[in-house]
Amino acid sequence: MRQRPLKPPNPARQRALPLPLPHKTRLPVGPAPKQHVRLAARAALSSRASFSDQVRKNPEFLLGIAREIAGLPPEHGVSTVLNRWARFLRKGSLSLTIRELGHMGLPERALQTLCWAQRQKAVPLFPDDRVLASTIEVLARFGQLKVESALEQCVPTASRAVLEAMVSGFMRAGKVGLARKLLELARIHNRTLHPSIYVKLMLEATRTPEGYGLASALVDELGERSDLELRPQDCTAVMKVCVKLRRYAAVESLLSWFRESGGSPTLVMYTTVIHSRCRDGMHREALSLVWEMEQAGCLLDLPAYRVIIKLCVALRDPERALRYLSRMKEAGFVPTGDMYNDLIEGYAAEGRLAKCRQLIREAESVGLKLDRRLLARLSETGDAHSC
Repeated sequence: MRQRPLKPPNPARQRALPLPLPHKTRLPVGPAPKQHVRLAARAALSSRASFSDQVRKNPEFLLGIAREIAGLPPEHGVSTVLNRWARFLRKGSLSLTIRELGHMGLPERALQTLCWAQRQKAVPLFPDDRVLASTIEVLARFGQLKVESALEQCVPTASRAVLEAMVSGFMRAGKVGLARKLLELARIHNRTLHPSIYVKLMLEATRTPEGYGLASALVDELGERSDLELRPQDCTAVMKVCVKLRRYAAVESLLSWFRESGGSPTLVMYTTVIHSRCRDGMHREALSLVWEMEQAGCLLDLPAYRVIIKLCVALRDPERALRYLSRMKEAGFVPTGDMYNDLIEGYAAEGRLAKCRQLIREAESVGLKLDRRLLARLSETGDAHSC
């Protein structure tokens, strides 16, 4: 019997390998240790907590809440917005929201936000001095803080943050007298407020000549404090107030105190003290401070150049003043009309009328307006010389 020849296998129709069985390929899984479960749960909780911390401290989020509250219809309360975000808020979170509502001119909404925070029980948001202080400052600024008649009862028990907020609110409302009364009551009850509050009240008082007496008294009170701590900008602000009050010795005392405290004078502080010495007639001492400032590597700004040019003219050295003017132009600053007025007066005092005319043409070519009385005086002097 004949056998049939075997056909060669077709490679395209080869049998596929069997799929692996799960029970043979997977390793046996045992119960997870309790320590791993605890760590995983703790990591989840910490990630949730860190997210909440990031949200409650995020200014954009807190300002966004204020904008949502501002957009509510008058008949809707702030709880419409705040209830949605309550789980993300913590103590102190709403202080920025309340201040923003004050900037928007919405003191009623700020007070409603405080009342909402007081009612929260699940996540306690009150008592909190930051939220209370922000609300008090907003209400005082808009004249809605009805405690003027009860200041004596408030001062002994209120916290420092609340007292400072009341003073700031009264100042921003223009009630300098009430702010002063509150500071006086705080001093009587041995309540120490931050020196920056005194500085702000000084600056507010010196806006008009009627407040110079109050500002001078505040300078004396600051000088009597043994625990005086002033930031460089606050120290410079007090110096400027003293210059306006013509208390030049106080400026020198502040400079000495600041150096003894380990501080390095800033450019603005140097400029203020130079201006004070010029006003006091101490021109040589002012020039030595200019040299010290340049040795310290301070980059001069426009007010510094203005004061130095005025100083050089007072020293009858217009050439030095002109060099500073050239340096100022090279630094990219544009000279002002009062700088040219000072330079022209300096050269006129030396009888150098040709230089005066050159400076006049230079100033007028860039569109600066010069002092008419100075120009009239120079014209008369030129006519007299020509005669």
